[in-house]
Amino acid sequence: MNEKKDNKLKTWLEILIVSVRLGLTSFGGPIAHLGYFHEEYIRRRKWMDEKSYADLVALCQFLPGPASSQVGIGIGVMRGGVLGGIISFLGFTLPSVVALIIFATFLHTFGIEDAGWISGLKIVAVVVVAHAVLGMAKKLTPDLQRKAIALFALVVTLLWQTAYTQIGAILIAGIVSFYLYRQETIQEEQSEAHFPISRCLGYSCLTLFFGLLIFLPILRNLTSIEWIAFFDSFYRSGSLVFGGGHVVLPLLEQEFVPTGWLNEQEFLAGYGAAQAVPGPLFTFAAYIGAVINGWKGGLLAMFAIFLPAFLLTLGTLPFWDALRSNPKIKGALMGVNASVVGILISALYHPIWTSSVLTPIDLVLAAILFSMLVYWKLPPWTIVVTGAAGGLLTSYI
Repeated sequence: MNEKKDNKLKTWLEILIVSVRLGLTSFGGPIAHLGYFHEEYIRRRKWMDEKSYADLVALCQFLPGPASSQVGIGIGVMRGGVLGGIISFLGFTLPSVVALIIFATFLHTFGIEDAGWISGLKIVAVVVVAHAVLGMAKKLTPDLQRKAIALFALVVTLLWQTAYTQIGAILIAGIVSFYLYRQETIQEEQSEAHFPISRCLGYSCLTLFFGLLIFLPILRNLTSIEWIAFFDSFYRSGSLVFGGGHVVLPLLEQEFVPTGWLNEQEFLAGYGAAQAVPGPLFTFAAYIGAVINGWKGGLLAMFAIFLPAFLLTLGTLPFWDALRSNPKIKGALMGVNASVVGILISALYHPIWTSSVLTPIDLVLAAILFSMLVYWKLPPWTIVVTGAAGGLLTSYI
C-alpha cells in the first residue's frame, strides 16, 4: 500500500515538474503549446502514443475554451488521474498568472511586447510547431486519402479564418473519412492511453458546466453582489469561446471596459503583457481581475475563466475513451487526425510564421534553432534560451 502511494506521489511530482517547466517556456500561443506538448510528452517521455495525442487534440478543438490547456489537462488525467489533471493544469498556467498579477499590481506598462528577446521566442514557436507537424504528418497521413484530407483542412482554415472554421473542417473530415474507410481494414497504431474517469463523474461535470452557464446570469440579475457578476462575466467568456485565446479578448473587453471596471489603456497594456509571457492567453483574465480587485481578484478570475474548460474536459473524456475505441468510429477518427495535421500547418503559417519570421535574419535564426532541435536533438529549454538570446542579439543588428 505504501509503495503504491509512493508511486502516485512520484507521478504527481513528475507531472508538476514537467508542467511547470512547460509553463515557464511555452511561448507562441495555443498551436505552439501543442507543439511543445508533443515534443515533451509524446516524443521525449512517451506518456501517450501519437494516435491518442491526435485524438485528444481533435476533441479539444471541438470543445469551447483554451484547447492547449484542455490537452494538458487530458494528458495529466491519463498520467495521474483527476488530481494529475489538476496538477498539470496548475503547473502550466500559474507561471503566467503570477507574472500578470505582478504586472497588474506594480506596473502600468512595460512595452516589452516589442523587445528583441520576445521576437526570438516567437521564432522558437515556429521551430517547435514545424517539428511537431513533421512528426504528426508522418504517422497520421500515410496514404493519399489522408494527405488530401490534411490539404483540405489546410486550405479551408487558411482561406476562411473564423472561430468555427476549424470545427467545420474537422467535422467534414470525419464524415468523409467515415465513408472512405468504412469497408477497409487499415493497420493503425493501437492506442494505449486510458483516461481513468468514471462516467458518473463525467455526467456530473457536464451537468455542473451547463448549470452554471444557465443560472449564473439569473443569479447575477437577482442580486447586487459584485463578485457574482465578476465570476459570471469570466465564466461565460470561458464557456463561449471557440478558436483559441485571441477570440476571448473581444469578449473580455466587452464585459469589462464599457462597464468601467477598467479603462481601454489598462486593457491594452495587459494585452501586451499577456503576449509577452508564456502559457495560455486565457491568463489575461488574471491581469483584469488583479486590476479590478488585487491578487485575490486575479486568482478568482483565473478560476472562473478556466473552470468551463476543466468541466468540459473531465465531462467528455470518459465517453471519448469509449467512442475512439469503437471500430465504427475509427474510420472517422483517421480523417479527423489528418485534418488536425492540416490545421497545424495552417497555424504554422498564420499567425505563427507571419508574425515571427519577418526578415532574412529571422529565417537564419529559425534554421539554426530547427537544426538544434531536430538534428542535434538538444532539449527544448536550450532552444528557448538560445532563441531568446538570438532575438536579443538580432535586434541590435
